[in-house]
This record gives sequence, C-alpha cells and structure tokens, in this order.
Amino acid sequence: MRSTRAYLMIGFSMLAGILAVLFGARWLAGQASMATQQVVVAARDLELGSVLDPSMLQVVSWPAGSIPAGTIGDVKALDTRVVRTSVSRGEPLLEAKLAPLGTKGGLSAVIGDGKRAITVKVNEVIGVAGFALPGNYVDVMVNIHDDKGKPISKIVLERILVLAVAQEAGRDETKPKVVSAVTVEVSPEQAEKLDLARSVGNLSLALRNQVDKSPVLTTGVRQDDLLHVAMVREVPPPAAAPVRAPAKARRAAPVRAPSRDSVEVIRGVQKSTAEL
Repeated sequence: MRSTRAYLMIGFSMLAGILAVLFGARWLAGQASMATQQVVVAARDLELGSVLDPSMLQVVSWPAGSIPAGTIGDVKALDTRVVRTSVSRGEPLLEAKLAPLGTKGGLSAVIGDGKRAITVKVNEVIGVAGFALPGNYVDVMVNIHDDKGKPISKIVLERILVLAVAQEAGRDETKPKVVSAVTVEVSPEQAEKLDLARSVGNLSLALRNQVDKSPVLTTGVRQDDLLHVAMVREVPPPAAAPVRAPAKARRAAPVRAPSRDSVEVIRGVQKSTAEL
C-alpha cells in the first residue's frame, strides 16, 4: 500500500514538473516576442545615392530596448527612397540616412539643403596623393600674387566636405585614389570664392581631421615670411671725417747768447751780478 502511494506521488511530481517546464517555455517565448520589434535593414551593402527597392531590404526582429531612433518597420515605406550615405549589410535604415521624399537617385540626392556641388581639377599633389576621399574634409588654399607682384599662399575655404572623386561617391573605402577631379560640397558664397580662386591662382587641398571643427584664421604666407627676410632699410652713408688744416710751423725760440762767467755780488740787502 505504501509503495503504491509512493509511486503515485512520484508520478504526480513528474507530471507537475513537465507542466511547469511547458508553461515556462511558453511564457519565455511570449516575453521574447514582446521584447522585439520588426526593423527594416539592408540586405546587402548600399552605395550612396542608391534608389531602394524590396530586393535590397529585409525585415528582422530587433531588441526593443536597443532600437535606434528613426527606424522603419515596413519595407513598402522605403520603396523608391534614396540613401544619402553608404549603408552596410544588416544596418538599420534610418530616416536620417534617407533623402527627402521625391528625391531622385544620384549625387544630387546627397547634397545638403542650401548647399551646392562644385568640381575642382586636381593632380596627385593637389589631391593629397589620393587621400581626399568622399566623406573627408579638406581646406582649400590658393597661391596668387599680391598687388606688389609677390607670391602669397592663403587658406580661402575651411572644412569643405568631399562628395566624390572622379565619378565615384562611395564612402566605404580607405584606399587612396589618384584622380583628376574632386567634387566638394559648398555654400553658394563658398562656390563663388572657389570659382574665383581657381581662375586667378593655383589651388591646393589640405586634408583635415573629420572631427576637427575649430576655425583657423591666418593672414597668409608671403615670400618674405617664408625666407625670414626682414625689409631692408636704406642706411645713409657715414659722414666724412673733417679734414684738419696742416699744423702751423712753430716759431723758433729766440737763440740765447752763450752765457758768460758772472759773479753774484751781495751788498747788504742788495744783490747784483757782475760779468767777468
């Protein structure tokens, strides 16, 4: 009798354990489904200016506590949208990385509001040996002659974004590319300065740190500054030493007659001399 009760208790315990495991697994699955959210990510690497279609995208479950701001959960909402920056595979499509609605593909889709794109002819030296890649920032220098005809080098534009090199606008490469043209993003006023600078002098690009936003105010460098040569002042010649008149001949001293023998005679308080 006692053995039968023991077996029944063991059977009930095993059944209760199995039910507890099943309910726990179901509860965990429900919690996992509640803690995730559908997010659209890139199915492959996307280039800057690409026009999106469903074949480029996929929907994945993303932890709700770590979803970036601006994510999109519907693939249809991204149809024909244009990316304004390079997107890696598996990276969420954020609204900040997309061009405004109605924008067509190409380089024009990535130009900021109120900005313009202008192309500058460069060579290996001017293009910083090919390291001025899309996404980098450069300073633009011009070398011209001043009003006196002396050469001067001056930074005319600072922290200018490189949009493309030659016909490539991809920003996911770090290998230098020697090209013949660089397209930069500038404001209308900067575009005017750049156009004038390239028509009156020689341009050079100076690669800049991407996080360096501090302005640099310089007065330019001239030839005298480069060689450390001070302005030469005219020094008057030294005055001629005064010419002295020839010294006058000294007058000859009177010749005294040869002295003769004499005798000094003292008489009382009187004294006299008598020659022999």
